[in-house]
Amino acid sequence: MTNIAIIYYSSTGTNHATAHAVREGASGAGAEVRVRLVAETAPEAAVAGNPAWSAFVKRSADEPRATLADLEWADGIVFGTPTRFGNVSAQLKSFLDGAGGLWFQGKLANKVYAGFTSAQNPHGGQESTLLALYNSIYHFGGYLVTPGYTDPSVFASGGNPYGVSVTAGGAGPTEADLAHARYLGKRVAEVAQKLAR
Repeated sequence: MTNIAIIYYSSTGTNHATAHAVREGASGAGAEVRVRLVAETAPEAAVAGNPAWSAFVKRSADEPRATLADLEWADGIVFGTPTRFGNVSAQLKSFLDGAGGLWFQGKLANKVYAGFTSAQNPHGGQESTLLALYNSIYHFGGYLVTPGYTDPSVFASGGNPYGVSVTAGGAGPTEADLAHARYLGKRVAEVAQKLAR
């Protein structure tokens, strides 16, 4: 069985919903899946100043947290992050920066990788965030498996070939976004299975 890890950061729940849709797609393709939330590192005052952020932190308190062991275990990894000025969130970036030991041992190479993101508005930096995220994958020696334009769900959710990108606007992912996420999970699992053979 192929192992797929979905490692994501979410501040208000949009990426949480997207991560679980990716899980559905990967599980449906026969993979064993771990969904892991990256630990919150923002100051408590910042979290408390945003009611939606504070509510999600409380709601997700019992969610399993991402560890480096999850990266080592996986054959395929899907990272998720909100955009932060067109870049990866500090929380996910800190987690990735902590994977240097695995990278040095070659334990992040030859795995399948993909990504998803979200922003408040349609041109909020989704594509640049995914491209910035993928810089780490190049250094890992991983194989990028993007959705490209290989399924109608990509077009239905806005047409981002780099990965799933949600325009949150306070409402979270649409059904079209979730369908795109399920497709990404399926595609990553299927390519990881082919690679494992």
